[in-house]
Amino acid sequence: MYIHQVAAYLPAHVVTNEHFTRLNGLSHKWIIERTGIQERRKAAPGENTNTMALEATQRVLAQAPLFPKDSIDLIVGATYTPHDTIYTVAHAVQRDLDVADIPVVSVSSACSSLLNAIEIVEGYFAMGKARRALVVVSEHNTAYNNEDDTVAGHLWGDGAAALLISKDRLAPTDLRMVDLITAGAANMGKADTAVTLKPVERGIVMPHGKDVFSHACQYMARVTRDVLERNKLEVADLNWLIPHQANLRITRNVLENLGLPDDRAVSNIEKLGNTGCAGAAIALADHLDQIKPGDRVVITVFGGGYSYGAMLLER
Repeated sequence: MYIHQVAAYLPAHVVTNEHFTRLNGLSHKWIIERTGIQERRKAAPGENTNTMALEATQRVLAQAPLFPKDSIDLIVGATYTPHDTIYTVAHAVQRDLDVADIPVVSVSSACSSLLNAIEIVEGYFAMGKARRALVVVSEHNTAYNNEDDTVAGHLWGDGAAALLISKDRLAPTDLRMVDLITAGAANMGKADTAVTLKPVERGIVMPHGKDVFSHACQYMARVTRDVLERNKLEVADLNWLIPHQANLRITRNVLENLGLPDDRAVSNIEKLGNTGCAGAAIALADHLDQIKPGDRVVITVFGGGYSYGAMLLER
């Protein structure tokens, strides 16, 4: 199957590190040293997970004349910060597009949800139940975040992305999905408590950041190797690595583990913070024009609950 087009939406409001210096004394230098984050985006009043998803969807369709909305026969939404857990992000997109009588699914596997959503598309395509799918990933972290939390309150940003995926190639520039691996490691470490979002309590908290860091570094590097080896490729054959945008130190650790130079990684965390399951898709959208024919790309992810995965793409 093929990724035909990708587009992102980011709220206009920028929150700099100075905001957290004023709020709770965390310095700009300290935040950068610990996370690499310089600023992040925050949804405006009236914006939410669903509205950002609609904006991303309209943008991706505007860039894809070969993929009219009436040809979409599957919508998969992904988020762990839902605006509504019944009228989900996928339902909101379907209503906005006015495309009737097609499968509509929303999923959550924390920050790994992008790849699980694409894997659902792979399954529908394999069963012959769809041929053209829209995947929308959207996170409204600031709706749940506690900014007074000096452990993780400064990490989060908002954003969304949409991907158009077809069973058959539509254009020479399409990215072929060569292979996809997803798995869970909830039995490892402190997966049950390391990152939690309990809306009726305190929102997003991360009491065990070191455990998250070590497992993210381990699993993203390992599954990247796995997906390459499964396709008889070496790490040196990889042109671009797009990791989950959680922490710049995690990205650098994964690069070092794999033996890849820094310029092979695509990163947006410096300007966007952690945008959850949307982060890697936003990075892909931003980098799409720089992927040349023959280039190989791996998107690798890791999420709270310790889900993980990797997808190998080729142009």
